[in-house]
Amino acid sequence: MLNAYPRPQLRRDSFINLNGTWDFAVTRGERPASFSDSIEVPYPPEAPLSGVNRRIAPNEVMWYRRTFQNPAHAGDERVLLHFGAVDQIAEVFLNGARLGLHEGGYLPFSFDVTDALHDQNELIVRAVDALDHTYPYGKQKHKNGGMWYTPFSGIWQTVWMEVVPENYITHLTVCPSLVAVTVNVFPNSTDFPDATLEIETPNGPLHVKMTSPHMTVPIPDPNLWTPENPHIYPFTVRFGRDVVRSYFALRTVSQGVVNGVPRLLLNGEPYFLHGLLDQGYWRNGLCLPPDDAGYERDILTAKAQGFNTLRKHIRVEPLPFYEACDRLGMLVIQDFVNNGKYRFIHDTVLPTVGIKRLSDRRANRDPKAREIFLHTARDTVRHLYNAPCIVGWTIFNEGWGQFCADEVYDRLKAFDHTRFFDATSGWFAQDKSDVVSEHVYFRRFRLRPGKKPFLLSEFGGYALSETPGKKYGYRFFSDRAAYQTAVERLYREEILPAVRDGLCGAIYTQLSDVEEEINGILSYDRSTVKTDSAAMLEIADALQKAIRG
Repeated sequence: MLNAYPRPQLRRDSFINLNGTWDFAVTRGERPASFSDSIEVPYPPEAPLSGVNRRIAPNEVMWYRRTFQNPAHAGDERVLLHFGAVDQIAEVFLNGARLGLHEGGYLPFSFDVTDALHDQNELIVRAVDALDHTYPYGKQKHKNGGMWYTPFSGIWQTVWMEVVPENYITHLTVCPSLVAVTVNVFPNSTDFPDATLEIETPNGPLHVKMTSPHMTVPIPDPNLWTPENPHIYPFTVRFGRDVVRSYFALRTVSQGVVNGVPRLLLNGEPYFLHGLLDQGYWRNGLCLPPDDAGYERDILTAKAQGFNTLRKHIRVEPLPFYEACDRLGMLVIQDFVNNGKYRFIHDTVLPTVGIKRLSDRRANRDPKAREIFLHTARDTVRHLYNAPCIVGWTIFNEGWGQFCADEVYDRLKAFDHTRFFDATSGWFAQDKSDVVSEHVYFRRFRLRPGKKPFLLSEFGGYALSETPGKKYGYRFFSDRAAYQTAVERLYREEILPAVRDGLCGAIYTQLSDVEEEINGILSYDRSTVKTDSAAMLEIADALQKAIRG
C-alpha cells in the first residue's frame, strides 16, 4: 500500500489515507448484488499488486466499496474527499447519495462530503474505462505490444480525506525568481482572515504578515536550485484556523543567445538537459511503483548514470514523483497526455521516410476531443505549476492527436510563461514553439543550427537483448560490452559535437524497459542497470563543459 502524502505542496495534519483493501466487483453495468472480491487500492485491477491482476473489458464496469468513520470533530469543520486519479469515468456515491461524476483519467478531483456524512459511512465508486480516445489515454492499448502498453483502469492514485475549517485554502501558486518568491493564496470564500507566511531559510525563519492574498517576499542570501544543488525552502501559511505547509525553490528557466548560439538557460546560465525518456511503468504495479521509495530509486539511479532530466512521457504522475524530483534534483520535461486517433501512416510512416512538415489545421477534427485536450492540458499546468523540477512542457508528441499547434501554443503559454514549451515533439512542426524539437532513431544525427534552442527530444533506443522472447527496440545488442560501446559512441560522435552548434538537450530512450520494449538503461523489474556508470558520468561531465564553452 502507498502511504506517501498525496499532495506534498499543500499539506495538512488532518490527512486520512483511504488506500488499502476495498471491496471490488466487475459487472456488465448493473450494480452488484454483492462484492465478492477485493482489491488493493490504489493499484489498478490490471496490476499484479492489486490482487485482481486481470484486464477490464470495454463493456465492463468496476465497482469499489469501503467504509470509514466520520473524521470531523467539531460542528464547523468541513470534510473533503480526494481522488488522485480514476481512469476514465468515475461516479461517486456516499451513503447512497450521488456526489458527482468525473471524466478523464489523469487528474485529481474532490468533493466536500460534510453534509452527506454519518457516524459510519459507505463509499462506493463506479468506474468505466472503455479506452475512449476522446479522452486522454497516453500509451495504453487493449492490444499492447511494442511501444504500446497494457492499459490501466479505475482507481490508480491515492484516495484520501482531510478535515478543514469553514474558511480554508483551496490551493496555492508559487512563482519564484532568483532573489524572491511570490506566494498566491486562494481561499474557498471571499473572506481573507489574518494570515501569516513563515519561510524557513538557512539564516532562520522569515515571518511575513499577509496583507493580501498575493505576497512577494525577497529571500536573503538566495540559494539557487539546480540538479547539483536541489535546495528547497519549506514554508507555512497560517490562514485563520487553517494551517498548510509547502515548499518552493529559487530557479528560473529561460531562453537566450550565448556566444551567438540559442540556448536554454537555467538560472540565467546555459545548462545541458541530459535526459532519459520516462514512461512511468512498473512490472508489478503497472502505472505505480511497488512502494513509496520507488520514484526515489529511479531518480537516484538516473543521477548515478549522470542524467539530470527526465522527460515524463505521455503521463501525469502522482505528485510524490515530482516532490522526489524537487528534493533530489532532477529536471522534468512534462508531456501533456494525448487524445484523439493515432494514425500509423500519417504519424509514423510519413515522417520516417522524411515527410515531416504538414499542416495540422484539419487534423483531429473532433470538436469534443479538441476541447477535452485543451481543458486537460490547462488543468495539468495548474496542477503541476508549483513543481520547481518542471522546466518545460511538451504539447504534442509525434503528431498524436495534434491540431492547430500554433493556436494551442498561444493558449497554453498564457498559463505559464516561466517554462519553455515544445509544441511539436518529433515532427510536424508549425511556426510557434520555444524550441526546435526532433526525434532521430534511424539515421545519424546532424544538427542544422537555427534561431531557436535545439532539443533532441528522443534518440537512441538501443536494446540489450539477453533473454528470449518477443522484443521491441531500435537497435539490438546481445553483448553488454558491445552495447556500452555503442551508447558511448553515439554520445561522443553525434551528441557532443552538436552542442557547440546549438544542441541544448538530448533525451535518450529510455529509463526502463516496459513489457516488450527493452531499450531501457534499467530492466523492467529495476534489478539490472545496463550502462556503465563511470563511463556515463564522464559523458555527462563533457556535455556540461561543452555547453559552457
